[in-house]
Amino acid sequence: MNAPLTAVAISCTLKPSPAESSSDLLASQILAALADHGVTGDVIRAVDHVISPGVEKDMGDGDEWPALRRRVLDADILVFVTPTWMGQQSSVAQRVLERLDAELSETDARGRLTLLDKIAIAGVVGNEDGAHHISAILFQSLNDVGYTIPSQASVYWNGEAMHTTDYKDLDETPEKVASATATAARNAAHLARVLRERDYPAS
Repeated sequence: MNAPLTAVAISCTLKPSPAESSSDLLASQILAALADHGVTGDVIRAVDHVISPGVEKDMGDGDEWPALRRRVLDADILVFVTPTWMGQQSSVAQRVLERLDAELSETDARGRLTLLDKIAIAGVVGNEDGAHHISAILFQSLNDVGYTIPSQASVYWNGEAMHTTDYKDLDETPEKVASATATAARNAAHLARVLRERDYPAS
């Protein structure tokens, strides 16, 4: 039960570094909660990398997705965080999902999807509604390519509509968000260890 686990968080903010990002903040908070359960990991800000359009694992011509893909494949848990824009996930998030689509045709030595036995958590922030809708899209997409979704694995914050306060601007993390983060991390770490000990059967 104490086998080391790893996580990678992909923040799909539209803001390149070093700009502050609510998505990065939530991703870091989820990783911190996972660390309480013996999971180590770090954040990738996707917009800082050249992720070419397409649905192949390597699109060539400077595409940086192959190196990011290796980090995703090596991690036991994926934390996928996106802001909400016009009620939808960010365009960066959609680009990452499209690149993950390549895993539908990738299998391991046992004929199983490369992302089988991996766990996914969703995080959503924004000043408008849409978190439930976006989480549903993320979970369906990630499950399609092999990820297992734990119980209560969605963490989100919706700011007051039509206002300009961002998640990163709050004086403290809302209790409901902190509770959801702790629950998602606990359930994800537990399920990752279960699948580590008893993985899915070969096809």
